[in-house]
Amino acid sequence: MIGTWIRAGVLAIGLGATAAVAQENFIVVQSTTSTQNSGLLDAILPEFQELSGVEVRVVAVGTGQAIKNAMNGDGDVLLVHAKPAEEKFVSDGWGVSRQDVMYNDFVLIGPSADPAEIAGGKDIVAALSAIAKAQAPFASRGDDSGTHKAELRHWGDTGIDVAAASGDWYRETGSGMGATLNAATGMGAYVLSDRATWIAFGNKDGMEVLVEGDPRLFNQYGVILVNPDRHPGVKAVEGQAFIDWLTGDAGQAAIAGYTRDGQQLFFPNAK
Repeated sequence: MIGTWIRAGVLAIGLGATAAVAQENFIVVQSTTSTQNSGLLDAILPEFQELSGVEVRVVAVGTGQAIKNAMNGDGDVLLVHAKPAEEKFVSDGWGVSRQDVMYNDFVLIGPSADPAEIAGGKDIVAALSAIAKAQAPFASRGDDSGTHKAELRHWGDTGIDVAAASGDWYRETGSGMGATLNAATGMGAYVLSDRATWIAFGNKDGMEVLVEGDPRLFNQYGVILVNPDRHPGVKAVEGQAFIDWLTGDAGQAAIAGYTRDGQQLFFPNAK
């Protein structure tokens, strides 16, 4: 069984490896822009790297692209936030298993002038419907990321065909969260963002959280080892060691301890 030999191999990695060994031993984690833009990975990875001697090299892209990269064998571990797509990745044989890691939530950002008059609302579907009715500019990532998938799911619940409005009031950036927030700020547009990236975002001029607190805005992250049976080059031992650390007491404490401006950005919930 894969799990048995991986767990046995994890014990062989050892602790306190030298910097030279760390440079030779590395894994590639395909992850989302939110884990990178928020500063989370930069904050917590040194702890794992010092403990294990395994360097973690992060490729930060949208969830859809991260999954495609992992399917191509361009990574050892997948850390993303689109649970249905993650479960399909595993059921199709590309991943060994999926584990919850942490969560936060999405928020609807918009200009203080609020032309759609949605400020203070807690119903994401009602808010999007109001934006469409007002034909107020909305900036979408349009990149098949976890955030984009969530946004389209909520638009689907409104019954509004945003594809028909593409290029008009509905504007797709095809970019990551930080770039899309910058674009939204520049055009005074509404935009859906994960809360962590918004907190870490520096260019908030004239923009604020207008809608939050809807249970449908829950944002779960999961971690998956890429299946070495599909891609023999996968560093399964080192990758599983990282997953075990991330979902174990030390990694979960590191996630909980990461804050910006006194606010906790992610909430660990590995089982």
